[in-house]
Amino acid sequence: MEKLKELLEWGGSKRDMVFLGVSAVFLFISLFDLVPLPFDAAWVPILLCGIPIILEAVIGLVTEFDIKADVLVSIALIASIIIGEHFAAGEVAFIMQLGALLEDLTVEKARAGIEKLVHLTPRTARRLVLNKEETVPAEQIRVGDILRVLPGETIPVDGVILSGQTSVNQAVMTGESLPVDKSQGDEVLSGSVNQFGSFDMKAVKVGEDSSIQRMIRLVQSADAGKAKIVGIADSWATWIVVIAVVSAALTWFVTGEILRAVTILVVFCPCALVLATPTAIMAAIGNATRHGFLVREGDALERLASVKKVTFDKTGTLTYGTPAVSHVQSFLKELSDEELYGFAAGAEARSEHPLGKAVARCYRETINKEVPEASSFEMLPGRGVSACVAGKEVMVGSQELLLTKGICLKEEEEENGEKYLKEGCTVVYVSVGEEAAGFLALSDTLRQEAVSMIDQVKMAGVLPVLLTGDHENAANQIAARLHIDEVHAECLPEDKMKWIQSYEQGKENVCMIGDGVNDAPALKKAYVGIAMGGIGSDIAVDAADIALVNDDIKEIPHLLRLSKRMMKTIKCNLAFSMTLNFIAILLAMTGVLNPVFGALVHNAGSILVIINSAFLLKWKEK
Repeated sequence: MEKLKELLEWGGSKRDMVFLGVSAVFLFISLFDLVPLPFDAAWVPILLCGIPIILEAVIGLVTEFDIKADVLVSIALIASIIIGEHFAAGEVAFIMQLGALLEDLTVEKARAGIEKLVHLTPRTARRLVLNKEETVPAEQIRVGDILRVLPGETIPVDGVILSGQTSVNQAVMTGESLPVDKSQGDEVLSGSVNQFGSFDMKAVKVGEDSSIQRMIRLVQSADAGKAKIVGIADSWATWIVVIAVVSAALTWFVTGEILRAVTILVVFCPCALVLATPTAIMAAIGNATRHGFLVREGDALERLASVKKVTFDKTGTLTYGTPAVSHVQSFLKELSDEELYGFAAGAEARSEHPLGKAVARCYRETINKEVPEASSFEMLPGRGVSACVAGKEVMVGSQELLLTKGICLKEEEEENGEKYLKEGCTVVYVSVGEEAAGFLALSDTLRQEAVSMIDQVKMAGVLPVLLTGDHENAANQIAARLHIDEVHAECLPEDKMKWIQSYEQGKENVCMIGDGVNDAPALKKAYVGIAMGGIGSDIAVDAADIALVNDDIKEIPHLLRLSKRMMKTIKCNLAFSMTLNFIAILLAMTGVLNPVFGALVHNAGSILVIINSAFLLKWKEK
């Protein structure tokens, strides 16, 4: 049986396309008797399309006693051949294989996400032994080992900083848009990137216990737990087979005409039924593609139609994922906000820190002036920068940086900064000379179309939820502006998965929309996962069922409505095909239809189903 399975899988979709093309030509020759051949041309589609169907039916029955649509087709094929109705047999085999090919094309998968996650884990690490540095394979690191991490390197294991100060990009693990300053005693996670200062750390969680390995296991377990939708024709197949065989046997017994019995088997073949779902899905996928979506899983749109909630990641999905200056405030009467901004931008001009780059970039964009020249630039990892701008010593960074020079903030000045911290902003303080001069507030900026998109999602009958790794203040602030009522902040990858699991246990199917590596387990676990294809990581895209190629989130409501429209089309196709079958069976029982006309009725039914599905290609709700 294994060898038979391998034989059937040989060549894949390309072989099926070639066989169908050849079969179509020979069916046409058989119907109109165009070319004199020593055999009926319909034998070609019987052999090329019919034999695989019969073999699959036999394998299913023998190995699992699984009665699918191909069992009934096989019975009808063999019965038609026995009584000499070769065209009917060839036509049924052709239509069924065409439906199977369309289904295969919609279900083909591409998965490389877990391998890419593995590549995020460093292969080597710098271990300190008796104050000597040695490079060792990452898997040889043990709990308690002392490691050194240099700027730009990925942290190999989870641990605690023993000495040094730095900023760490944790977006891979937490999704936080801004780097996090770290110093002695702070925890660091494997897979996150050290940006500036070097530091020594003690290994706490290694190997399978580390954060990045836990992420890999989450993605694998989420994939294993996702149920697959069974084809409608296959789910009804057992009943269809029983009814067809009983009806044919009774007709033969009552009338004594085997031709009528075979016609019943032919018209009972669920050709239009098999085409009803894949043709609608293919047309809907074509429509989705025109709106910027790459549908990677064939049944994703079927599942999306039954979604009750859409959970959004914040950073990079609802926001642009890049910090921008949202507020500038000077503490000094003699120094305007714009002048303060200029001092800060000048000091930060040579900074490699994302916040420093944002200050300089935003100054150029909003003030439309070149950044003032600076000299004596010095980077202070984990604290900020200092430089000489316009002949004055300027420091830009944390409150602790100002304290190193003995510069203290007044209570009122601290309260002004705290107000923006509560709103989820990052605040950098500026000193000019020997006094505190003011502060800049930076925040991640909302996508322009985010608010209207959320409103339209609600209008489509789906409830939006915010799941983010950001602090509660930032999450609540963004949610209020977006009109999202349900918010869950400070979510690690496993927390996002748990929230999705809890919704689905409450019989609420969930669609997850995200962009980062930290979203991959949730994207896999959700009933449907949609990844941002432009800004998003390869791993997030690989974990998702659908990718939004150009990150144009205003198209998400269209996709939700399209999926529901597609299901209406499928149900319409099914109702039509079942009604047609029922009428054809009655006509076959009374002798009005013979096998050839029965097959042609099927053809007409199948063509009408395809035409109805094709309307989805350009559908858009007015």
